[in-house]
Amino acid sequence: MKAIAKRAGGLLAAAAFAGGLLSAPDARAIERQHHVGVAPAIGSLRVDGKSTASTGIGGALHYAYGLSDQWNLSVEASSVVVAANQKQDSLESPRNRPATVDHGALGVHYVIDILRWVPYIGLNGGVYRLAGGTLDSALILPGLSIGAGVDYQLNRRFAVGLGVRQHLMISKMDTYPSYTTALLRFEYMWGY
Repeated sequence: MKAIAKRAGGLLAAAAFAGGLLSAPDARAIERQHHVGVAPAIGSLRVDGKSTASTGIGGALHYAYGLSDQWNLSVEASSVVVAANQKQDSLESPRNRPATVDHGALGVHYVIDILRWVPYIGLNGGVYRLAGGTLDSALILPGLSIGAGVDYQLNRRFAVGLGVRQHLMISKMDTYPSYTTALLRFEYMWGY
């Protein structure tokens, strides 16, 4: 009897899950839809010769334009303080440890817009500015970022979501092999 009850409970849970997915209203995204958003961010920069990652907080702004139901053109900008206490106070400190990483990029995102949950992946090309810390002067570096995330559309105007970006500073990958940001996204949409 216990086995039958357990199996019936599992089937009931699976049916409830499937019913929730099938009954969720679709997000109805269309081409020419505009998105603007803000995102608190956490960043982690790996620096050659440093045993731990430089980690800190910052924020990002983004704008997206729906080229089609599946493709968005995206413009992103972010700034993260990765080492607030990294100062040029010692001659022995390596001269490759920035205090901040700023980023601006343009790219495309592929969205899978079938329900209120909207997963996406994207590729951006842009510019990075590393400044402060033990650097003698700011570095301007070209780079790429690969991103993924999921947004939940609260209604036709507002969405919240989570995203992650892996950044590649292609001209200094030996010095800065990895820079990752995680974002909590808040978005406003218009233009149906």
